[in-house]
Amino acid sequence: MSGEQVKGNAGVGYCLEMSTGDMRTVVRLLTAVERTERQERTLARVRTECERTDARFREQGIDLGVSIAQALDELIEGAPSTDLCPSYSYAFYQVVAAHFSDPTDLGDWRRPTWFYAMDDELTRHGVPSDLLPGTFLFSGPPLRLPHPGDAVPAIGTLPAQRAAALADAYESVLGRLEPEFRDAARRFAELMRFEAEEWESSRKLGTNLDTILFWFH
Repeated sequence: MSGEQVKGNAGVGYCLEMSTGDMRTVVRLLTAVERTERQERTLARVRTECERTDARFREQGIDLGVSIAQALDELIEGAPSTDLCPSYSYAFYQVVAAHFSDPTDLGDWRRPTWFYAMDDELTRHGVPSDLLPGTFLFSGPPLRLPHPGDAVPAIGTLPAQRAAALADAYESVLGRLEPEFRDAARRFAELMRFEAEEWESSRKLGTNLDTILFWFH
């Protein structure tokens, strides 16, 4: 991708990642009244990852206000102690990571808001609003979380069944886009074409990898 993407040692940016999985398993873990043994084992792994992320932030001198491990416990209890804190997004992502595929690195970006400019360009050529990057990159999680307080960390989702439509839409306008947006549009088209094929394969196997999740951090 190009545009606002950070290359090499050009500077500090925000990392964008993508993974796929069954979002129902994530929601079930966070909302279960009585967890199964398997869910308890998964939760233990998630809590360990939250604690590791907390330790990394402490080493960097970053104070989130609420620890990520505490945020995880509060999400499970359904009672966040604040309306404004990024820890809950980090905790939710760790739950997702325990259930979804390994993340695909989509690069580092100087300004996540650059994708809204890409929205304008794609809209100008007729791409539907639900397939715009500003929609699926920043749509938020399926559960209500306290606001992170800034543009990042950000969670977005795209239904896997819409991946083929996104690939078709972007491929159809690639040649007409301004040069600044072509690489990003081409990359999204390639990724979504692959994800569409994976979704069809998973359905034939009886699994439900219904959600493509994007994580900006």
